[in-house]
Amino acid sequence: MGIDNKTLVTSFVLVGLTDHPELQVPLFLVFLIIYLTTMVGNLGLIALIWMDSHLHTPMYLFLSSLAFADACTSSSVTPRMLINFLSKDRKMSLVECFTQFYAFGSSATTECFLLVVMAYDRFVAICNPLLYRVVMSNSLCSRFIGVSYFVGFMHSAIHVSLLVRLTFCKSNIVNYFYCEILQLYKISCTDPTVNVFLVLIFSAFIQVFTFITIVISYFYVLLAILKKRSEKGKSKAFSTCSAHLLSVSLFYGTLFLMYVRPGTGTTDNLDKMYSIFYTIIIPLLNPFIYSLRNKEVIGALRRIRKK
Repeated sequence: MGIDNKTLVTSFVLVGLTDHPELQVPLFLVFLIIYLTTMVGNLGLIALIWMDSHLHTPMYLFLSSLAFADACTSSSVTPRMLINFLSKDRKMSLVECFTQFYAFGSSATTECFLLVVMAYDRFVAICNPLLYRVVMSNSLCSRFIGVSYFVGFMHSAIHVSLLVRLTFCKSNIVNYFYCEILQLYKISCTDPTVNVFLVLIFSAFIQVFTFITIVISYFYVLLAILKKRSEKGKSKAFSTCSAHLLSVSLFYGTLFLMYVRPGTGTTDNLDKMYSIFYTIIIPLLNPFIYSLRNKEVIGALRRIRKK
């Protein structure tokens, strides 16, 4: 599928997860079920929060925004991957490829900042409960969400604008299941040093800044919980934070495993595995992490059923 070095590439060919023909249909069925479950879980959670007035609080407003970002992350990658499982023609035009990366990058960056906002919400709720309603006003919550999405859109726009300046003539084969930006740099004929440098700088800043902010927030939350005299109060505080901490651990744990690990001979396969986790598996798990043990969500679901 390679093309002549002097010919500019006008489309890319995605290798996908595997090139074994006998695995294409089983993988299609597995990821189709995962995608449908992801959409039902996230969009169902958004609808439940919107329909039940008891969930019209800052915490659930942020949770619905996170669910929307998860749905966007999964939708930016999975549908095209499903098509490629059953198609012999796996070509994507440059515009389609850049658009896919923009959609994925925007939602992934947005999720980083939404996780920070959710950590701050728990910090205020547990450390300053009497001021919670005053501090976490509707206008402030809307600004937090708006800024999170704005940063996500702008971050991806910067990388796409720099990506457009590159030319591709070495090969049109992308050894990945979606248009991952670092994979595109590998087949660029233009020197991508500046692009790679900016990706590393922006990614490191965003990931480190958001992760440290979350850690600091939960450090103070932990201190506040330990100061509580009531065991019931401690248990309730821990339960409200546990789902978010699990989500944060999965999200950042995967990112750190992908970018901070010793070099191995199976780097490409490991990259694919980690990418599957944070592009497909985490959006699948999040709505269940936040709802299965959440009494308020379960109560809202029961109220909706009775109507």
